[in-house]
Amino acid sequence: MSLPDLGVLRRCWPGYEDPAATRVVRVGGTPIGGARPTIVAGPCAVESFEQTLAVACAVRTAGGDLLRGGAFKPRTNPHSFQGLGGEGLRILAEVRRLTGLPVVTEALDPRHVELVAAHADMIQIGSRSMQNIPLLTEVGRSGKPVLLKRGWAATLEEWLCAAEYVLEAGSTEIVLCERGVRTGCNGGYAASVLDLNVLDAVRAATPLPVLVDPSHAAGHWTRVAALSRAALAAGAHGLLVEVVEEHADRSRLRSDPELGVPPAVLREIVAAQVTA
Repeated sequence: MSLPDLGVLRRCWPGYEDPAATRVVRVGGTPIGGARPTIVAGPCAVESFEQTLAVACAVRTAGGDLLRGGAFKPRTNPHSFQGLGGEGLRILAEVRRLTGLPVVTEALDPRHVELVAAHADMIQIGSRSMQNIPLLTEVGRSGKPVLLKRGWAATLEEWLCAAEYVLEAGSTEIVLCERGVRTGCNGGYAASVLDLNVLDAVRAATPLPVLVDPSHAAGHWTRVAALSRAALAAGAHGLLVEVVEEHADRSRLRSDPELGVPPAVLREIVAAQVTA
C-alpha cells in the first residue's frame, strides 16, 4: 500500500517518529490511545442546561470518559438550528464542573476558537471543516488537544495533511476521527459508509490515535451498537457516540433526533468494550 509522505509527523516533534507506537493524547487527564478504548459521548447539540446535564449524568453513569456536545452546529439547511453558541459553551463548562467529564466541542470559525478554547478541554474540527486551513491553523495555535474528523469525501492523504496543518501551527495533541464517507451505496439504511479499512492504514502511517463516530454513519440509533463493535474490532482507539436523554421526546429535539442512542444502549456499548 502506498502511503503519503508524512514528513512533519516523523521529523518535527518527539513522539511522532514511530507509527507502530500510538501517541497517547490526554484530554483533561483522560487518555486517548491507551490500552482501553475511550468513549466520548453526549448530545448532538447543546439545547438546554437541563438536557445537557441529564445526558452527561447518563454518560458518566454508563462509564463514558468525555462529554461531547455541539454549541456551534454546522447545518446543511441555513434555517435549521445552528446551536446556542456562547451560551452553549457556558452550559458545557458548568456541566463539566458538576460531572467531572472533560468537554469536547466543535469550532466552526477561526474567530470563535479563542472562545471555544476558554470553555472546552478539546476542540473538534468537523468533517465540513477538515480542509478549512485558517481554522486548522487557528485551532493548532490554541494550545488545546484537537479532534480532527475526516471529511466525508476525503482521501487518507487529504485527512493526514489536514493534521499536518494543525501540527505546523503548534499542536502536537491530535486525535483523528473516522465518521463515514459518501459512496454510491448511501441510502435509507445509512447516512454514510464507515471506512473501517482506513483504520489500519492510519495506524500504519502515523502514531496519532483514531476514534470512530458510528452515529453519523449509522443514520439511526438502532444501528450504532453494531457499528461500535465493528469499529473497535477493526482497531479504533475509541468511539464518539451521540446520546439522548432517558425517555427523550425525539420530536422535540432540534438536531439529529434519530441519531442519539438511549442511555441503556450506551451502557451496553461501554460494557461490551470493557469486557472484550
